[in-house]
Amino acid sequence: MIRVFIADDQLLIRQGLRALLEIDRDIEIAGEAGDGQETIERVESGQVDVLLLDVRMPKKSGIDVLRELGARNALPPTLVLTTFEDGEVVLDAIRAGARGFLLKDVSFEQLAGAIRAIAHGGTVFQPAVTQRLLESVDRLRNTFESLPSPDPLTEREIEVVRLMSGGYSNREIAHALGTAEGTIKNHVSSILSKMGVRDRTRAVLKALEAGLL
Repeated sequence: MIRVFIADDQLLIRQGLRALLEIDRDIEIAGEAGDGQETIERVESGQVDVLLLDVRMPKKSGIDVLRELGARNALPPTLVLTTFEDGEVVLDAIRAGARGFLLKDVSFEQLAGAIRAIAHGGTVFQPAVTQRLLESVDRLRNTFESLPSPDPLTEREIEVVRLMSGGYSNREIAHALGTAEGTIKNHVSSILSKMGVRDRTRAVLKALEAGLL
């Protein structure tokens, strides 16, 4: 069973998501909250496999929730759901550790599939959202140095950068891939070098631009 927590300030949205997800035999609702502060408290103290998170909530925003739970090492795999299509918000969510981003007009099948992917360590970016993100990357292109045509990544480096996009630490990536943390550090260094960037966030942006995520 995949235990899903729903965080959205609109009661009808929460009720609708709950009703839909309860149809799926592989999904169990772990709880719900209507504001960011309550989300942080309940997720940190509960058992949550996937967090469905709205961006705009009272008390604390979805980005605040991501950052605070991440700082407490209590952030579960998180799928951000919103009607807001600003690429800057997507960038902030990725930086804060979100592993997926969907607009609220997705079908039930798309949502359930995304939840499964996120729960099993994948990343999910809806094409409409990815387009907004790539537009933001294009606007940010001149704000950081990178290679215009990065060297190709190996299959293992692509796996690593995909996990990096989900906010995983080197230790978590090593555990997920069944290898040593030092090996992952070497892969990360190679990824940064090949892409000509100096940090993980910029590497993720370049990976998105290259269609690797």
